[in-house]
Amino acid sequence: MAEGAFTYNGGKVEPGETQNIRYGISETYMGDPVRIPVTIVNGAEPGPTAFLSAAAHGDELNGVEVVRTVAHDWDHTDLHGTLVCLPVLNVPGFLAQQRYLPIYDRDLNRSFPGSETGTSARRMAHRIFENFIAPCDLGLDFHTSTRGRTNMLHVRADTGEEAVERVAKAFASNVVIGGSGPDGTLRGEASASGTPTITIEMGEAHRFQRELIDRALAGVESVLAEFGMRRTSAVRWPGWRTVIDGSSAKTWLRADTGGLVDMHHDGGDLVREGERVCTITDPFMTESETVRAPFTGLLVGVLENPLVYPGNPLCHLVELDTSTRHALERDLSRTAPA
Repeated sequence: MAEGAFTYNGGKVEPGETQNIRYGISETYMGDPVRIPVTIVNGAEPGPTAFLSAAAHGDELNGVEVVRTVAHDWDHTDLHGTLVCLPVLNVPGFLAQQRYLPIYDRDLNRSFPGSETGTSARRMAHRIFENFIAPCDLGLDFHTSTRGRTNMLHVRADTGEEAVERVAKAFASNVVIGGSGPDGTLRGEASASGTPTITIEMGEAHRFQRELIDRALAGVESVLAEFGMRRTSAVRWPGWRTVIDGSSAKTWLRADTGGLVDMHHDGGDLVREGERVCTITDPFMTESETVRAPFTGLLVGVLENPLVYPGNPLCHLVELDTSTRHALERDLSRTAPA
């Protein structure tokens, strides 16, 4: 619970004050500083400290707009607590418009909590983590799918931890995929160190998708309401929710042949067991492979680039229990065109 100034190595932000800073986390080959943009909004009233981060993978842009909007477009007059807004964590990747750090191709989101004496990626991660992540009470880390695929908006979180589950459910997405995640992820390492953090997956790389951005902003508002940081807002209920844990069926459907893919469904669609999900054909359209759903479930992620080798992922399918499936069917029937 924040009371008083928010401090970082090199400065502090007093209650009622907002600071925009460019914080040095490394140096280029020329010895010039590598700086990340940070906006710290310290409310006039005490409350929790929350961080919002994006672009740990430099080509994942939807979250950048979410964090910028919260930092600079929202009215924080009644903010209770502190917001630490980190719209671009991976500045070198962002400038190069590529996923990984263009320094030996390292993944910043496998380098947390970092090290003062480790690789370049781990040193960057350490400075970010110690100054702007560890001091926080909760965190929201925004991602998209990788190039050539897209995700429906959903949350990934270690729902076995009560504090993390609270953040995940407060975000009010329809789908929560449980699990601690790979070693070195920001959400996993932050949660392990006492800052319950979730990942929000939304859309595809290299673009802004306004509908997803707006839905994510509503989720942020819901989380801040849950933790008493925006007391004029309300915690949202998404209408239906499924939590995919270790006992749930989930799978990546993969291509068994190379070719061109015709997807018959979009992300967020409900598909039935045995239903045709996509078709793969050769350039002459003389040979084809039909890929069918192994169980009834929800397409959380789907292919955007239609070219595949054998083994390439086509879509991410998760199982829904009967009551959730019925709730989704009602929701889809209400939104279907007349």
